[in-house]
Amino acid sequence: MRPLEEDEAKQVFEKLHKYVGKNLKDIIDQPNDPHCMRLHRNKVFYVREEIMRRATNISRKQLVSLGTCLGKFTHSGKFRLTIQSLQVIAQYAKYKVWIKPSAEMSFLYGNHVLKSGLGRITENTPSYQGVVVLNMTDIPLGFGTTARSTQDCRKLDPGQIVTFHQADTGEYLRSEEEM
Repeated sequence: MRPLEEDEAKQVFEKLHKYVGKNLKDIIDQPNDPHCMRLHRNKVFYVREEIMRRATNISRKQLVSLGTCLGKFTHSGKFRLTIQSLQVIAQYAKYKVWIKPSAEMSFLYGNHVLKSGLGRITENTPSYQGVVVLNMTDIPLGFGTTARSTQDCRKLDPGQIVTFHQADTGEYLRSEEEM
């Protein structure tokens, strides 16, 4: 477990900035509950500093996880957010998409959000912006990237893609067979 290097931190912050915007400083700078990011086995963990200090007594081989796993670095060196980061991202998300109950299962099976399943979308959301996908009762289901801006969504046909799927909470069940 080690601190992120400069280029690693840049990739992580750029990816988080895509979803939370200027709220990124709120994730890092929490005066009453300081957090930090640590790299362990190509995974980036968001952990309270107090817990991180206590974990230094555990050997690297025996340490499996620490805090919230935000994402991991691929073999090619790119950073990819994982579904475990949803709770952190949803709390500070700048743009959100709400989907109808009829479209929830489709999204949780890994499909994109179509115009017919769109319930609401944050005003002035630009194209290709990171968004958190929620159901109509404000429960975070996953995250993705908008295919169209808010203004373009109003003119779309019901079968057109509004949000590209990136991760959803259904991944826990789909990946259970692999474990």
